[in-house]
Amino acid sequence: MLDYDVLCIGNAIVDIIAQCDEAFLETNGIIKGAMNLIDTRRAELLYSRMGPAIEASGGSAGNTAAGVASFGGRAAFFGKVSNDTLGEIYAHDMHAQGVAFDTRPLNGEPPTARSMIFVTPDGERSMNTYLGACVELGPEDVEADKASGAAVTYFEGYLWDPPRAKEAFRQTAKLAHAAGREVSMTLSDSFCVDRYREEFLELMRSGTVDIVFANSHEIKSLYQTASFDEALAQIRKDCKIAAVTRSEKGSVIVRGDETVTINATKIRELVDTTGAGDLYAAGFLYGYTQGRSLRDCGDLGSLAAGLVIQQIGPRPRQNLRHEAEQAGLL
Repeated sequence: MLDYDVLCIGNAIVDIIAQCDEAFLETNGIIKGAMNLIDTRRAELLYSRMGPAIEASGGSAGNTAAGVASFGGRAAFFGKVSNDTLGEIYAHDMHAQGVAFDTRPLNGEPPTARSMIFVTPDGERSMNTYLGACVELGPEDVEADKASGAAVTYFEGYLWDPPRAKEAFRQTAKLAHAAGREVSMTLSDSFCVDRYREEFLELMRSGTVDIVFANSHEIKSLYQTASFDEALAQIRKDCKIAAVTRSEKGSVIVRGDETVTINATKIRELVDTTGAGDLYAAGFLYGYTQGRSLRDCGDLGSLAAGLVIQQIGPRPRQNLRHEAEQAGLL
């Protein structure tokens, strides 16, 4: 019995988003366009220097779960928060989006994770993430009924940073495959790929992961090549389906010998790229779990990504199902 379309597993993070100029990044030693992991002291320092900010529940896989729900899909989420104010905000936002989120919160320390995101005038986001409670996600948080009852389980590469989360993922993947379901992952970030290249390749080649999401930088980093075509040829052999996004060039989906090229959605103004890849995955996986063609899946992903980059924050403010119907995709 299928209870969910997509189960997402990831770091439950509240995003604190502020706009800044290039000089701010330089002065504060922030790597532009990357996800930088930081400790408590650095988190406090950056927070004290931030301009006016917006707080929004984020975390890569959490954004994907919210996107799937916005399309009308049945989504569930595993992720760890603490029983503090940010943890309550996070759980409230997930439930309000219609996502099944029942992971038990931590009592006390460490606090709920937060990511300070600085958005430069070109829309590029530089993330500074304090993982906090995320690192406590472990095998005991795996809900077997959700793991075996979701058509596709999706997890973020960032999960490889907190060590016990890996075990939680492997256990969930085992339960999913035993129930005849599929497992997907996003490579998350080219620096994340650098840290775990061999493990990510092993996940794909061993069949632990069926569907891979990446952007052009991440896939080139994975195969240590400057050639996009070469990386694409490699990933074809390593997993069942790969969907690779290329910003304004759209995306390419490969399955065996099949190649589907998807156009980017036309946008009025690029405001903030936070959540673009997460929402692409949401649209794709919603289409995929409804039995749509790869082209339809890519078009739904492209639509969701195109909408989220025209706003501040990583979760869609529009109803994605309504937007997809307006665009003639559903």
